[in-house]
Amino acid sequence: MWPVEPGNQMVTIRAHARLAALGVYGFDTCEPVIMAALVTGDPLLLIGRSGTGKTYLLNTLSEALGLEHRHYNASLIAFDDLVGFPYPDDDRAGITFLQTPATVWGAESVLIDEISRCRPEHQNRLFSLIHERRLQGIALPTLRYRWAAMNPCPSDRDTHEDYTGSEPLDPALADRFALFVRAAEWSELNPDERLRLADAGGEGRIAPADDDLRDRVTAWRATFEHTLAHGSSFAQAYASAAATALNAGRIRVSPRRVRLLARSLVAASIVAGGGTSDLFKLVLGCSLPHATWGEDPDGARVAAAHQSAWDVARQSRPAWVHEFMAAGSIAEKLRLLLAHCTDPDEGTQVVSEWLANATTHRAAAFAFAVYPAAVAGRLPIGADAVEDLGRIAGRILAVDAELHWQERLSQSGTTHPQLARLGKVLATLKGARRERAHQFFSWCTTSDTAVGSPAALEADIDACVRQLEGIRTS
Repeated sequence: MWPVEPGNQMVTIRAHARLAALGVYGFDTCEPVIMAALVTGDPLLLIGRSGTGKTYLLNTLSEALGLEHRHYNASLIAFDDLVGFPYPDDDRAGITFLQTPATVWGAESVLIDEISRCRPEHQNRLFSLIHERRLQGIALPTLRYRWAAMNPCPSDRDTHEDYTGSEPLDPALADRFALFVRAAEWSELNPDERLRLADAGGEGRIAPADDDLRDRVTAWRATFEHTLAHGSSFAQAYASAAATALNAGRIRVSPRRVRLLARSLVAASIVAGGGTSDLFKLVLGCSLPHATWGEDPDGARVAAAHQSAWDVARQSRPAWVHEFMAAGSIAEKLRLLLAHCTDPDEGTQVVSEWLANATTHRAAAFAFAVYPAAVAGRLPIGADAVEDLGRIAGRILAVDAELHWQERLSQSGTTHPQLARLGKVLATLKGARRERAHQFFSWCTTSDTAVGSPAALEADIDACVRQLEGIRTS
């Protein structure tokens, strides 16, 4: 059972501005995601440059919710700061930790600041704290929230600002976090937010307890638990389909992350009062950990994965569309398109979405194989999809195959591994099929990206061409 009916309507994601009411600015767009983390209790990581309010946001939330809070600087912390000093039990049968006001025992929320500056041995010890609410194998029963903050890691910089010492997170550690929120820069703030941030009296201000927020989080949590107990099929279907599409597009999503995504989707829908397409797209984007190690997932592929997953969850598309997206070969995709698509607008959307999400060589192989038929009007697609196919196929056709092939041979000879593999495939072909493969493979050698299985890809292209040979021009 879904707590609210998902709809196609646009949603104003900034509707409540609860964070602004606490004196926290620049996080309005992602507020449902942050609130969802309060509902699920799953780990949250903020990423941003210095002075963007990451630490202030998380400390303010702990104050507003009246939590027993611990704030650690990971670049300075020693493990004894977390657990205290060990000493034997009175009967010397075990170890007890001498606690201080800074130790983690008894904490309800923990902020690990500058986590990307943490020494590797301490990062390893944080795994169980973040993932299991445990330290040294001992449960932390009062710990509800695990938060962290970091500066962009070196390969994630786009300015001259140098965050020396902020290293990419170990992907295994990053995958323990459920949600990732980027802190806004000054240029992204509106005039009112800029003015409020300039308040000289705001420095060091402690947020008062917010009973309304605390009550709402409690109520949201109850609804969340009820939903999980009675099933959340919509979020499950979306999360599964999104992960399938992302992994197919070489944006890796772990099985663990799929479950975390589904939980975040349920919670965000409860917080926002509805599960809309815009909201699901926001949560999906904030569920990808890649920025923590310096990667920037292709926005078009993420958007395409979202749309595909949204359609799967809503069952708003015919079965052939889902089969098309999941098909392993481009020849099978073409067969499904020709056999089942009766609406050129639908065909355009399906083909364009898949091209945006497919790997470079598979998209290129499909475009190269079907573009002549598309131009001749023999495919059930509209002008926009023909243009998308032409943009890809044009790059392949623009290569002077013979000249380029000879240049590559003269530069690297047969010792070049990809050139040698492609040459072996060409040697088995004859006539028009060989010329076609020669053109495609010549384009492949313009890129350093290796073709995974050139023989299988060429056979797939040929199967597409054979399907199209029997279709008459309309």
